[in-house]
Amino acid sequence: MPLISCNELCKEYVKGETRIRPLDRLSLEIPRGDFLALMGPSGSGKTTLLNLIAAIDSQTEGSLTIDGTDISSLSRNKLAAWRSSNIGYVFQLYNLVPVLTAYENVELPLLLHKLNRVEKHNRIMLALERVGISDRKNHFPRQLSGGQEQRVAIARAIVTDPDIIVADEPTGDLDKKSAHAVMELLQSLNQDLGKTIIMVTHDPKTTLYAKRTLHLDKGRLVKDVEAHQEEVEV
Repeated sequence: MPLISCNELCKEYVKGETRIRPLDRLSLEIPRGDFLALMGPSGSGKTTLLNLIAAIDSQTEGSLTIDGTDISSLSRNKLAAWRSSNIGYVFQLYNLVPVLTAYENVELPLLLHKLNRVEKHNRIMLALERVGISDRKNHFPRQLSGGQEQRVAIARAIVTDPDIIVADEPTGDLDKKSAHAVMELLQSLNQDLGKTIIMVTHDPKTTLYAKRTLHLDKGRLVKDVEAHQEEVEV
């Protein structure tokens, strides 16, 4: 049984008198432990699909089942709790709160979880150590490099120990060296911890870290390509 099952997914918006359909009857299965890269031109439906899987948007038609749960059937409160436990989101521009330290930014997702102070601290430090940024825990985002900010963002995404990590252009705002480090980190989360990762990217080099690449165009699946890990440039 796949971890994620998309069946005839459609998403439609109305803009003025125009109907826009970024996803058009897309069916897809993603097994547990996959590292999937999503590619395609602007407007092809990549981020829309990512947001549906992350449960921050909902489909117009079709069904989306994650680990046996039809997430569209959940109430708003149950969906928020489900998302907090099962999904970690990594943004291109980090989305860190500027007035909070790295430690406090990573702490944010835990506010929805009933943990005592010691449990919360241990989880935060474990996440920061996992991404190699624990020595910057008291630094504010403005005191960090772009690569360090993205590491904090990844720590925030994994602090609740979710099964699924979705990443929207995680290297889009980084230099080559920082991008390589971030992709190695995501690859490690997939290979060492078994996290299922779905990543949107425009950079073909980042797809080499994934297990396979899915190409979208006009909301439909075009092709699915197996990655060759040995081709990753180090």
